[in-house]
Order: sequence, then C-alpha cells, then structure tokens
Amino acid sequence: MPYSSLSEFIQVLERAGELKRVPHPVKAELEISEIADRVMKSGGPALLFENVVGRQIPVLINAFGSAKRMAMALGVTDIEDIARDIAKLIQTKPPKSFKDKLHLLKDLIKLAGVPPKVVHDGACREVIHREPDLNILPVLTCWPGDAGPFITLPMVFSKDPGKGTRNVGLYRMQVFDARTTGMHWHLHKVGARHYQHQKEQSGKLELAVCLGGDPAMIYAATAPLPDQIDEILFTGYLRKKGVELVKGLTVDVEFPANSDIVIEGYVDPSEPLRCEGPFGDHTGFYSLADDYPAFHVTCITHRKNPIYPTTIVGRPPMEDVYLGKATERLFLPLVRVTLPEIVDMNLPPHGVFHNLAIIAIKKEYPAQARKVMHALWGLGQMMFTKILIVVDHDVNVHDLSEVTWIVGNHIDPKRDAVFVEGPVDVLDHAAPRLGYGSKVGIDATRKWRSEGFEREWPDAIVMDDKTKKYIDSIWDKLGL
Repeated sequence: MPYSSLSEFIQVLERAGELKRVPHPVKAELEISEIADRVMKSGGPALLFENVVGRQIPVLINAFGSAKRMAMALGVTDIEDIARDIAKLIQTKPPKSFKDKLHLLKDLIKLAGVPPKVVHDGACREVIHREPDLNILPVLTCWPGDAGPFITLPMVFSKDPGKGTRNVGLYRMQVFDARTTGMHWHLHKVGARHYQHQKEQSGKLELAVCLGGDPAMIYAATAPLPDQIDEILFTGYLRKKGVELVKGLTVDVEFPANSDIVIEGYVDPSEPLRCEGPFGDHTGFYSLADDYPAFHVTCITHRKNPIYPTTIVGRPPMEDVYLGKATERLFLPLVRVTLPEIVDMNLPPHGVFHNLAIIAIKKEYPAQARKVMHALWGLGQMMFTKILIVVDHDVNVHDLSEVTWIVGNHIDPKRDAVFVEGPVDVLDHAAPRLGYGSKVGIDATRKWRSEGFEREWPDAIVMDDKTKKYIDSIWDKLGL
C-alpha cells in the first residue's frame, strides 16, 4: 500500500504494536542516540520522540529496524514477496500469442514502475520559510566524536546538467550553520557525478533534500539501482502507484509532494570544498574528516505537522541492517540475471555489507567460483566487497556457524585465496589509499580433479535416515 505520509506509516506501526511514543523531554544532542542504540541492539520498536528539547518537530527513529517493519514500510508481509515478483518478471518467456503479448506488456509496465505525475502543489509546502533556518529541525548529534549535528536520512534529488536525468541518493549532511551543510557524496555516487558534470559546465547544481513522506521512497534512495533505473520509477513499481511530484520554489528540481520536510538549495562547484566530519559511521568506527561540497539552503518547506525521520549508524546491529537486508533479497534476482549459478547470498550485518559477502553457487565446471568472484567485483556496488566467500549450493549461507565450518575445512589458503586490487569503499579505513585497496576471494567449494585436486574428498558426517526416524519415534520416552 502507498502511504500518503510518514504520519500514516506511524499509525500503521502503532496499531501493529511496532512503535513506542516517548513523551519525556530528551535532547537531540547524544541523548536520543543513546536511547535508540539500546533499543536497536535489543530488537526494540520504532521510537517517536514527541518532546525534543528546544524543538517543535517530533523525531522518528528505528522505523525500519526489524524485518517486519521493513516489510511494512514496503507494504508487504514478507520482503521475499517482492523478490519473487521481480524474479518472475525478469524470467518472462517470449510471447507466443497475442494474449501472451498482452500479459507481457502488463508485466513490463509493472517492471518499469508506474510513471510519476507532476502536480502544482503538495502537502510538503503547507508551511514555507523563505528565510530558512535549519535550527528549526531536531537534527541529531549522534556520537561524542562527531563534528556536529548530521542529517542522516535525507533523500537528495539532483539532475544531470547535461542529460537532465534524475538521481535520488541518501547522503549525510553535517549542519555547519543555519543555512549551510556539507554534502557527503562519495566519488563513486551518482550525485557526485552530477556535481562533476556541473563543474565542467560552470554554474550551480540545484538540489532538493526531502525528509519523510512515503517510506518506500526513503528505501529507494538507499537502493544500489543501476544508473538507468530511476528511483522514483522504482518506488512506483514497489507501490503500484505513480509518485506525485512537485517542482521546487527556488530550484528547478522535482520531488515527492507528500514529503514531510523539503530543504531546497544548491552546491557551487566553483567554491572551495569544506572540511566535513568526523562522523560515527556504519562500520562501527568514525569516518575521518575530509573535504566535501557545501550545500547552501535557499528555502525550507514542510507540512503543518511534520515528522523528522532520522537514523543513527554505528557498530552493528543497527537499524540500517534491515535496509541492507531488504536490498540483499530484492537484488538477488537481478544478480542472477548475470550470474545464474548463484543460489543464494548473505551480506552479514557485522560485515557492514561492503566488507564481507558469502555466495552459494551451483558449481558446474572447474574454477567457476573464481569466475563468480571476478564477475561480482565488476557488478555495481559489489565492487566494494573486501572479502568474498564462495561455497557450494548445499551450504546455508545464512548460518555463519555452518559457513565457518565449511570454510575452515574446505580451503587450502595458498591455493584457494584470490587477491586483487581495485576500488574499495571510501569508508574502508584499513585501505592504504582512500578508495583504493585490495580484496580477497575465498573458494570454499569442494575441489574437483579437473581443478588439480588429486586426493579423495571426504563426505560430511551425517546419521542415516532409518536411525534418525527411529530415535524420533522414541524421543519422548527417553525423558531427555
């Protein structure tokens, strides 16, 4: 179901017992973070802080912080429902009849997403601040070592100055003063590419930063979509309904009309970069200070009763685990288009998604595990994966004890480790250079004679079915 507002999503969460209101006064500086961190790590509910000291706008945090709430955000009972739908659409067979063509057309329309509709006005501008002041927002200072308050869940809308193509990314924003923030987009991100293209053409890059609205749009801003897939169309596909867009008052950028808060402004590539950070990041360590563009605010609009959505990141597990796990499930069918031998994959939370990936394959020829490694390192944001483990199809990649057992027993380190150099995540503080380092692939599949393994490969220890069934039948009598 499409949510008309963040408030509607909050109501759904509350009816399901998935939200706790906090009326006690708390500060946006560290106190909300400490409360949220405890609740996140204990598997607790979404939190709505209704009494933020010195601010009028309530704060919503941990709204995506469980598999159930993540599914509710996307309007399904199970994320796998959407994954199966995607898999069905991309496996569509060529039509043989006119009726088949009609069904195919319907499926392709669904896959493409429902196109957005431009409207003249929206709830996002019920209140307009032509003299904007970011201090009206309850922006969190998340951790003691942070350089200041950071907007952590902003949907940043930009357009390529040449092609006019749109991008929606989620880039943290350090608040410098009432009208200026940092714009922390990594060099690999599309927003940074738009900035670079604007720099080549001169002039300012106009942006719209949206907070709240439909949670499916928030998720889409985090998703590692291929460049040719529009996040707004993807949201339309998830919702089976087109997103209504409105154009900014001070910028030539369109954005969802149902947003709770919109910050309009620009970055100027001719200006010197500003020092941004440190920031307590999703790796569990502080990302170091570095230079990024400054974002200048020209206007702020919001609903009459807006909600400020935010999140904190740090040592996992945190709320972002469930956003990442949704991506893992939804994008597995798309990965299989290129690599059909992949049976399953797991991006473990404590691997912070770009540090560790475990892949199960149906092995059909020698060195196939190595082929999969190199293909994944060349596939979108999988290029950042620092440790890539490939196992056989019968290994449960989500059972880390089983994976550890298999890896420890199946590999000869000298033979089965593959080292490469290439791009790594900018947040990888162990890399010798920013954004550039090494990666390792581990082939933990059973080794074949055709791969040069001459010894006999042993069977795993498993009890026979007859004995297991008999013991099952007498188990209650044993009193164990």
